[in-house]
Amino acid sequence: MGQAGKGRITNLTDLARAAGVSLSTASRALAGNREISVATRERVTALAKEHGYSPSRLGRNLRTGRTQAIGVVMPLGHAVDQLVSEPFFITMLGHLADALTVRGYDLLLSRVVPTDAQWLGRIAESGRVDGIVVIGQSNQFEAIEEMARRYLPLVVWGAHFEGQVHCSVGSDNRKGGEMATLHLLRQGRRRLAFFGNPDLLEMGERYRGFLDAHQALGLDAPQRILPVFPAAGIAHDAVAAFLDEQPDVDGVVAATDIIAISTIQALAEHGLRVPEDVAVIGYDDLSLARYASPPLTTIRQDIALGAGTLADLLLRRMAGEVTPSVLLQPALIVRRSVS
Repeated sequence: MGQAGKGRITNLTDLARAAGVSLSTASRALAGNREISVATRERVTALAKEHGYSPSRLGRNLRTGRTQAIGVVMPLGHAVDQLVSEPFFITMLGHLADALTVRGYDLLLSRVVPTDAQWLGRIAESGRVDGIVVIGQSNQFEAIEEMARRYLPLVVWGAHFEGQVHCSVGSDNRKGGEMATLHLLRQGRRRLAFFGNPDLLEMGERYRGFLDAHQALGLDAPQRILPVFPAAGIAHDAVAAFLDEQPDVDGVVAATDIIAISTIQALAEHGLRVPEDVAVIGYDDLSLARYASPPLTTIRQDIALGAGTLADLLLRRMAGEVTPSVLLQPALIVRRSVS
């Protein structure tokens, strides 16, 4: 080691001088760049370790033009009171944070109540993120479409429609809704209700599956629809009011597990047994579904797989690749809320 290397290494210039390499080579060696020889990489990293030196992330970001952060955005154009602490969001955020962390990125969370069509553009152009994951399309489909036409590193968890511009990942909601409904109809349940707001894209597709199932069996689709949002307190009160007016249902297809569990609670308060009097089926298969009383039959969408797929697609788009949407296949999970 030369004389310059005998002092304490406190910056990249010191490290490069001590290792006898250029600043660029030292930086790339620390980053594990395979264009740098193994011997040089080992010498540079050993010196850095010996002197307790770690490169400034801010400095590296300034040199590369990257932030190493991904914006994760929840647009709440339809339900401004919905919380990040709702079980679906917490589950998705947990899996997404894990998927991004192992790929070397931080997560920057934004809960947005859109006031104009430029909300997504402001996040993309803030200089704070390298790409964006949007969780749910809410009622902002057109705003997301417009942004996707000019901003490539954008992926969305949500419904997919033929011809859409933005890259989405989500379950086949229509098929899932049909599977849930057929399961009840094939058990002889004929007075079904759909609990969920069809104006929301994913719930709307699940409702179309509800109608498809009746049509497939040559049955008239019932008009029992409760357009409720998937927040626990709101859902419970809405279901309770519905049952006051229409207590004769014998089966409920709920657009989410939270709505389904809220339904089970409201049914019990009305003296109705699940599944003896009313069978209930949800959608998502959140971890709490198995601990409901009775345990909830539901349609599983693989949220962990979805989060990993979102992360992979986003990194590919950040590298300049135009990626197609991915449709995950739902699965029926039978528990005791359906006999």
